Parts: sequence; structure tokens; C-alpha cells
Amino acid sequence: MRRKTLCTALMVCLFAQTAKGQTFSLRHTHDSTAVLTLGQGRNADSRQLPYHTFAFDTADVTADGRKEALVGVVKTTRFDPRPARRLFVFRDVRGRIRPLWLGSRLCGQLHDFCTEADGTVVTLERDNRGTWFVGRYRWDNFGFVLSDTDTTQAANATADSIFNTIKRQAHTRNNPEL
Repeated sequence: MRRKTLCTALMVCLFAQTAKGQTFSLRHTHDSTAVLTLGQGRNADSRQLPYHTFAFDTADVTADGRKEALVGVVKTTRFDPRPARRLFVFRDVRGRIRPLWLGSRLCGQLHDFCTEADGTVVTLERDNRGTWFVGRYRWDNFGFVLSDTDTTQAANATADSIFNTIKRQAHTRNNPEL
């Protein structure tokens, strides 16, 4: 009985530690290499990303109470041999970095992204006709779904202006001391 209680208590402590949510960070080691880190010190987990990175953010995109790391990388894919900007999402699984979604493409060609307080991913993209738009995406179990009611199609300067306003607001939310 005592052994069972001790094992149960230990399991609760381990769950509480991972449920607290460690923080992700991204450090550039070279022009085309970065290291994604979860936590600090000896217990930190890291993952080398052998790609040029152009953006980094954290948000609870899956609505499970824990933040995921969103990393913008430039790379080719199996079906698209041209280097392009892509979105990768990583999650914390018991203190280890695990890929959640390694996207090859959203609706258009990704230019930049940020997140809102509710975990919505906001993007600046260009479609195949060259039209720039600001897209809002929500996580839907296997990937991101575009919320078409929040999509604004506009000229490049207008879309860029809308996106930068959203990004500034998100930056202020994530860094209230600034």
C-alpha cells in the first residue's frame, strides 16, 4: 500500500513539473543553423535546426494549456525543390522537444508570421497571382485551418501595414515591460 502511494505521488510530481510548461528559446549558431532549446541548465533539451530561420514565437496554438514553439525556416521540400519560407511547430512532451507540425505550405507563400493571445497564427502571405494577404489560422488536430472570415486580401503595402500592426500588438502583449 505504501509503495503504491509513493509511486502515485511521484507520478503526480512528474506531471506537475511538465504541466508547468518550460520555456522555449531559439539561438542562432551560424547564418544557416539555429538551436531550439526547451528549459534551462542540465535538464534542458535542445534540437539543432540545420536551416536559416527568419522568425520565432511561442503560443498555445493547440489550446492544451502549454505553449508550443513556432519557428520560421527556409528550406526545400520533397515536392517543392525551391527554398521557401515554411512554418515548423514544436511541442513539449515530458520535457523533450518533439515536432508537432513541419509544414511545407499554408494557403500561400509565407512571408512572416506572429501569434495572437488566443493562439491564432497570423501570417503575411502571397498567393499564386501575386496578391498579398493577411491570414489567420487556428489549430485543428492535424494542422492549421484558415479562418476565411478573418482573411484580408490587399495590395502589398496594405497587407504589410495590417500585418505589422498585428505583430506590434503581439510583441507588446508578449513583452509588457517594453
